[in-house]
Amino acid sequence: MLTFEEKLAIIESFPELKRNDISLGRVNFHFEESVKDKKIVVYRLHPNGNGFVYAEQIENRNYATDSKGMVNIRHFTEDELRDVIQQSIASLSESEPIAETWTNREGEKLHLVEESGVWNIYTGNVLEATHATYHAAADYLYQEGFRL
Repeated sequence: MLTFEEKLAIIESFPELKRNDISLGRVNFHFEESVKDKKIVVYRLHPNGNGFVYAEQIENRNYATDSKGMVNIRHFTEDELRDVIQQSIASLSESEPIAETWTNREGEKLHLVEESGVWNIYTGNVLEATHATYHAAADYLYQEGFRL
């Protein structure tokens, strides 16, 4: 496990992140150039090595996020930490709306589109559902038998 100091050094190597010291020795890092409302990339990095990185908008992520879209980085390696931070910054830099087409076994297609901060699911031009997060929308589609 990387130490607090090692994690700080890795995170501080990203010039686009701004350090913000908070209570109890914890540190947040903000991405001020974010095109989304979300600006915190690294959340509550603690001297004990625990901390979180915003990962909800990252496509094809291989780790679970909590209800705030954060992934715990306590046991991340240096490569994993650099990778998730780079992906987080990239996800907050995208100005193009994200759109995906999901298909079920019968060949039916649904379109998942990010619009104005929510995730809408369409059948053609008909709105089928709206979800607050990508994760919630993807879970819904997956449970209904649709895949990317």
